Amino acid sequence: MLVAKRLPTAIDLMDCNLRPYQEEVVQAALRGENSIIWLPTGGGKTRAAVHITKRHLETTANAKVAVLVNKVHLVDQHFAKEFKPYLASTYKITAISGDSNEKDLFGRLVRTSDLIICTAQILENALISTEEEKHVELTDFTLLIIDECHHTQKESVYNKIMSRYVEKKVKKEGNLPQILGLTASPGTGGNRTLDKAVEHVLQICANLDSVIVSTKNYTPVLKKVVPKPKKQYDIVKKRTLDPFGDHLKAMMSMIHEFMPSTESRSLREIGTQEYEADVVELEKTGVKTENRLIAQCALHLRQYNDALLINDTVRMVDAFRGLDEFYNSRKTKLLDGTDIFLQGLFDENRVELKQLASETRSENPRLAQLQCTLQNEFKDENSRGILFSKTRRGTHCLLDWVNSNTELQRVNIRAGILTGAGTGANHMTQNEQKGTIKHFRNGVLNLLISTSVAEEGLDIPECNLVVRYGLLTNEIAQQQASGRARALNSIYSVVAEEGGREIRREHINEYLEVLTGKAIDQVQQMSPREFRLKISELQKNAVMIRMQAERKKDERKQRYSPGQVLFQCRGCFLRVCRGEDLRKIENTHHVNINTDFERHYKTGGQVFLERSFEDWEPGRLISCRKCGKDWGMEIKFRHMVIPCLKIKSFCLETPGGKSTPKNWKNVEFQVKEFDFLEDMKSRFPDLDLDD
Repeated sequence: MLVAKRLPTAIDLMDCNLRPYQEEVVQAALRGENSIIWLPTGGGKTRAAVHITKRHLETTANAKVAVLVNKVHLVDQHFAKEFKPYLASTYKITAISGDSNEKDLFGRLVRTSDLIICTAQILENALISTEEEKHVELTDFTLLIIDECHHTQKESVYNKIMSRYVEKKVKKEGNLPQILGLTASPGTGGNRTLDKAVEHVLQICANLDSVIVSTKNYTPVLKKVVPKPKKQYDIVKKRTLDPFGDHLKAMMSMIHEFMPSTESRSLREIGTQEYEADVVELEKTGVKTENRLIAQCALHLRQYNDALLINDTVRMVDAFRGLDEFYNSRKTKLLDGTDIFLQGLFDENRVELKQLASETRSENPRLAQLQCTLQNEFKDENSRGILFSKTRRGTHCLLDWVNSNTELQRVNIRAGILTGAGTGANHMTQNEQKGTIKHFRNGVLNLLISTSVAEEGLDIPECNLVVRYGLLTNEIAQQQASGRARALNSIYSVVAEEGGREIRREHINEYLEVLTGKAIDQVQQMSPREFRLKISELQKNAVMIRMQAERKKDERKQRYSPGQVLFQCRGCFLRVCRGEDLRKIENTHHVNINTDFERHYKTGGQVFLERSFEDWEPGRLISCRKCGKDWGMEIKFRHMVIPCLKIKSFCLETPGGKSTPKNWKNVEFQVKEFDFLEDMKSRFPDLDLDD
C-alpha cells in the first residue's frame, strides 16, 4: 500500500497545464456529467483525469474518488507519476492492489482517504464482501474514474461494477457517483458495418452511463502532440523447405492412425489455431466418455501442434525443446498402451528431430526479416523499441534468440521480457515486472519483448520502433501498440508472411480503426434526447438480461446436491472425492476437508508466492498418485494443511452426465463455506475443540 500526505512542493502548486484539446474534453466532466474521454495513446487522458479529480475534490462536499485500473502495475504508475505530484499536498491518496496486504482493510482505507487508486477487482471484492473492515458501497464514492474503460462489457470486472451502478440508476436509487471513463479506442466490437459499430459504441456508453467526448476544435494540435508512426510491412516469402515441420506432421499423422478414424477425420488443418481448438474439444470428449486413448492422443496432438506454431514463429530448436521437456516430464508416468505408444513415438524420432532442428538452411525466414528490421533501427544508439509477441513462451524464445544473435549484439541491443503477472511457468512476479519497466525507462534495457501487457496504459519511454511479430489481434490492440511508437519519425513494423493471416488482419484493423471514428462521430451527432432514450433502453435491457442470467446461475449452482457430484482425475479417471468433501475459503480457495482424500495424491515441491496473505500461505504442489496429473497445492490455513484443488484437473460426474468445467463458477452444485469449528470436527473427530 502506498499513502501520500505531505507538505506542498513546487510541482504540487502547479496546475495540470492542460493542452487545448485536453481542456476541451474535460468540460463535460467539470459540469458534473458522466463522460468517456476518447484520446489516442499518448494524448494525456490520465493527466486530464487528474485535473478533473482536483476540481472535483475542491468543489464537491464530502468528495471521495476512486481510480480503477485493470492491471496491477498501473496502480503504482498512476499514483507516483500522475496523482501524487499534483494532489498529495492537499489530499490523502491511497494506492492499493492485489499484492497489498492492506486490501483486507479496504473499507477502512476508503473511509480515511480522499482518493483511492486500486485494481477493479479490489473494489469488486469489497462490494460483495460482508466483512465490515472490507465492505464498501458504490454510494461511498462521489467520482469513479475507469481507466481503459473499453473493457466495460460482457463479463469483465469493470462491467460487473457498472452493472450494479446501472441497476441502481434504473431503480432510481440516488447518490450514485459521477463516472469518468478513459479510452484510446472503444473499438467496434468486431463489427464491420457502421450501423453495428454505432450499436457497439452506444452499448459502451450505456454500460458506463456516459456520453463520449473527443476534441473537435484542436485536432491539429493533438496530431502534433501524438504523431502517427510510419507504418511498414516487412513481408517474408513463404518457407520453401521445412523438413522439421514436415517430420512433426508425419508423426501427428501416425497418432491420427492410432486413433479411431471417426475422430481423426473431424480435425481441421494441422498447424493452425483451428486444429488446436478441435483437439481441445476432443480431449474433453475423451475424458467425458472415459476413453483414455482419445483423451491422451488429443493432449499429445496439442503439444505437437504447439510445436508447429512455434516453428512457424521462432526457431526450430525452440519448438523441439518444448516437446522434449513435455516428454521428459512424462517418462515415469506411463499407465497403459496409449502412453507407451505416444512416448515411444517421440523417443524413436527424438534424435532425427533434434538433428533437423539444428539445420540452419531451413530456419524460419521471419527471423531473418526481424533481424534486419531491428538492425536498421538500432544503428542509432539512442533507439528504443518494443517487440510484441503473442505468447509468454514466444517472448522467452525471442529473448534467447536476440541474446544469442551476434549481429544484434553488435548493434548493442539490450533486451528484456515483459509478460503478465502470475505464478505459472513463464509468468513474471510483480517485482520482476516493476524491475523490467524501471530498467527500460532508465535505459538499462533498450528493447522490450512483450505480450499484450505493454499495449495498455504503461508509461514507458517514447519508442522509435514498435514491431508486431506473428500477431492476430483486434483493432484496439493494434492502435494501442502503434501508440507506443511516439518518438519523432518512429516506425511501426508488421513482420509477417506473404499472403498470411496477419497481413489480412492488419488491413481489417486499419478499416475498423476508421470505422470506430465514424461510429463515435455518429453517436456524438445524436440529439441529447435521442441519445438519452437510446441509452435508457439499452440499460433497461441490460438489467433484465443480468437478472435472468443471475437466476440461471443460481439454478445451475443448485442443480445437484454436493453428494451427487463425483470428482474424477482428468488424467486417469480415478474417482477421488465427492462435492460434499469440498469447502470454500474466502470465496477463492476450494479445499478438500476429507482426510481420506490424502491417500489419492502425492506432494511435490514447495510453492513460493511473492506476496503474503493474512489467513493462509502456500504449501507443496499436489498431483495424482496414480498418473501424476497436477491437482493444485496444499495451503496452510489457521495451522491446518489442506489440499486446494484446481477444477481444470478434474472431470465431474453427475446424474445428468459428465462435465469438464474450466472455472469453479461453472460447477453445478453449491460448495459450502468453510466453517472452522464444524469442519475441524469433521476432519479430526477425536479432537476436542470445546476446551
